[in-house]
Amino acid sequence: MPNFTFARANAGKLASAPLYAFGWIASLVVRRRPNLWVFACGSGVGEGALELYNHARESNRSLRLVWLARDRNELAEARRVGLTVALRSGWRGFRLTLRAGVIVVTHGLGDANRFGTRGAYIVQLWHGIPLKKIQLDSPTTFRSVAPRLLRALYRRSASAIDFVPAASPTSAARLRSAFGLPESRVAVTGDPRDDVVLRDARPARELLAKAIGDYGTERIILFAPTWRDGDPDPVIPTRAEWEELAAFLESTASVLVIRPHPHSASNYHSGLGISSRIRMLPAAVQGDINPVLPATDVLVTDFSSIAFDFALLGRPIAFLAPDVDRYSATRGLYEPYRDFSGGSEVSTWSDVIALLANSAALARLARHAEALASKHQTFRDGRNTERVYEEILTRLGKRE
Repeated sequence: MPNFTFARANAGKLASAPLYAFGWIASLVVRRRPNLWVFACGSGVGEGALELYNHARESNRSLRLVWLARDRNELAEARRVGLTVALRSGWRGFRLTLRAGVIVVTHGLGDANRFGTRGAYIVQLWHGIPLKKIQLDSPTTFRSVAPRLLRALYRRSASAIDFVPAASPTSAARLRSAFGLPESRVAVTGDPRDDVVLRDARPARELLAKAIGDYGTERIILFAPTWRDGDPDPVIPTRAEWEELAAFLESTASVLVIRPHPHSASNYHSGLGISSRIRMLPAAVQGDINPVLPATDVLVTDFSSIAFDFALLGRPIAFLAPDVDRYSATRGLYEPYRDFSGGSEVSTWSDVIALLANSAALARLARHAEALASKHQTFRDGRNTERVYEEILTRLGKRE
């Protein structure tokens, strides 16, 4: 049973109407503190929110920075990495959100305490360059008994966003459309979450080894499919495919690291007993995937925005998408899938193996990754977080 679907989340939002009303009234009488910034991320400690938190702390010691955690596990993780932290739920999380001058999120206002956001300066970092349609652009966003009401509520919520950084003009156009924002609220600064991808690979290899076990100098093939709103992934290998993969991994000194989406309803564990070269990297072990990308040699994915992040490394990306027609029709994409994949998509694991076993095909996939990065990543200097921070300060100054 998936732990998240749009329909379930939307039902919860509608049921919380009295708390929204209470927060709105409280925001009329509680004064916000410009030097208090709260940060939160829908996937845990990481993403662009963590990058921006650390940069702001180093740049201005007079700021009071607080990370809002979803649960006790995230609370402990935030403390482990040296963050000032509080639980987002409950009275303290509400008060911190209600008093913060700046709120930084990566998924939605619910990353923080959603009932206390009115009146703050809201920075929506988002969690990747959109390929699949999101927010106001996607019909799946409004799965509920009251889709028209939900669309109006989403639009109203999005209108509160003050600033959205974008990785490129192409990404900026998609984000403006998705959130219904004017051009002035979206700026091409680069995405803070991508700075870690361009750093030294040694910490990435150590982090990956800690998560999946020692892998020596073996080639790392990362499989990271996207979320299908509660439906199982269509590419879970059969017994024969697991065995074919195991033989390929053995013959090429490779390790296959499987990274299901955090909300995935799929089970890949049957492959673990077939070969020690098949490992799992669940979100519960490594929440933010970008810090381990520098340790990855080849990426296999479908519609996930991880392809745009990994493309910064100029390494091969294989696209495995047997349901491309159905997914494109139901979820919707911002560009034809063949443009995204370079026309290289395949539909079976046997096809993937054939690609990865062919040096000419790997070179072609690497060239397409470079093309993706050129189109979708304006900056590749590792200073996106710095630009976003300076842009926030500039915009806050104009606002005052």
